[in-house]
Amino acid sequence: MAKGHQASGIVAGRLSPQALSENFDDLHAPYAPHEAAVAADRCYFCHDAPCMTACPTAIDIPLFIRQIQAGHPEGAARTILEQNILGGMCARVCPTETLCEEACVRQTAEGKPVEIGRLQRHATDTLMAAGGHPFERAAPTGKRVAVLGAGPAGLACAHRLAMLGHDVVIHEARPKAGGLNEFGIAAYKSTDDFAAREVDWLLQIGGITIEHGKALGRDLSIDALMEGFDAVFLSIGLGGVNALRADGEDRDGVRDAVDFIAELRQASDLGDLPVGRNVVVIGGGMTAVDAAVQAKLLGAESVTIAYRRSRDDMGASRFEQDLAASKGVRLMFNVQPVAVTGNGAASGITLAYTSEQDGQLTPTGETVDLVADQVFKAIGQTLIAPDGIALDGRKIKVDGTGRTSRAGVWAGGDCATGGEDLTVTAVAEGRDAAMDIHGVLSA
Repeated sequence: MAKGHQASGIVAGRLSPQALSENFDDLHAPYAPHEAAVAADRCYFCHDAPCMTACPTAIDIPLFIRQIQAGHPEGAARTILEQNILGGMCARVCPTETLCEEACVRQTAEGKPVEIGRLQRHATDTLMAAGGHPFERAAPTGKRVAVLGAGPAGLACAHRLAMLGHDVVIHEARPKAGGLNEFGIAAYKSTDDFAAREVDWLLQIGGITIEHGKALGRDLSIDALMEGFDAVFLSIGLGGVNALRADGEDRDGVRDAVDFIAELRQASDLGDLPVGRNVVVIGGGMTAVDAAVQAKLLGAESVTIAYRRSRDDMGASRFEQDLAASKGVRLMFNVQPVAVTGNGAASGITLAYTSEQDGQLTPTGETVDLVADQVFKAIGQTLIAPDGIALDGRKIKVDGTGRTSRAGVWAGGDCATGGEDLTVTAVAEGRDAAMDIHGVLSA
């Protein structure tokens, strides 16, 4: 049993199977065809569409919505997937409320945007349900590319390279592909094993092999890969977890939020997953919200998110914050952990109030004690740096096309410098790196 389950208040089966099923149902129900048609009719089909500019993968949003309006969701899906091969998952997890939908002219004019994310899901789900794959491979080039990591960036890179005729081998440390789509997001955002089904669908392009149980540094080296492949793409994510830096963080009941979410996503029966009675989540990003909401949905009586800065500084969007609040999660701002208390197992946590001056946090001298038999750390992850590759701060240094400091090696996704750590951004980086790799291999 994973560390933290031994604390006295952490037990499984707090809720009935029916309650768990209802709690973890689809966050946003899919559109019926007539609903999609009505939603598509709200689009102005702007010529200089701000929604398209706001999309990290530059999907032609007005075009795909017009295709839905015209009764051609499969054509709309192809428009989406040409730019974003993981468009189905991005429709579910992308923070559209701060990207395309925030930029929507309807949002500006009326405060109610076209529901672009749900329309995108309608199109991609329709195409996937019809079976088959919308793209074909080009003639074989005889070139081989190694991709390290089967997360969004690695999958997007592999698919584009395979479509262009290259052979790709993905080396993945975990027993399943998908990366954070499979292991790192809330279960109610990706129901019915969608992440795995999307990977299987993507692999229909052909030319892609996945080898599991292969980790860089443990089983593989860049030097060895460069001898056997014509190019290497690193999409290794962030494997380390930041420390809480509070007394008592080694107590039973304290664990990483990412591990909790991964365990929940892979659980065959949520009734077997232990959760505390009083849960505190430290952090302010999407992982913090996902962990907090799911703890509440599992039956925790009290769940609190404690974030060291203000509400406006939270990495999680206001939609996600409001979602947490709607599920009964308490949000505390300008507090940071000082100590986890208890006799062996966690029973409480002491938080210090903070104030911000010129971007620097300082304690006010006040503290507050909360009852907590389970504490989740959601304070960011760190890169396990590969040898011989230059870093920029805590990530791999890359240029605009994903090239690293080593010739023949590209990188993208959370492990590399670039945009926000989002699935949609990772897809764009993997796709763009693939196009640059193709250009180099074709020269």
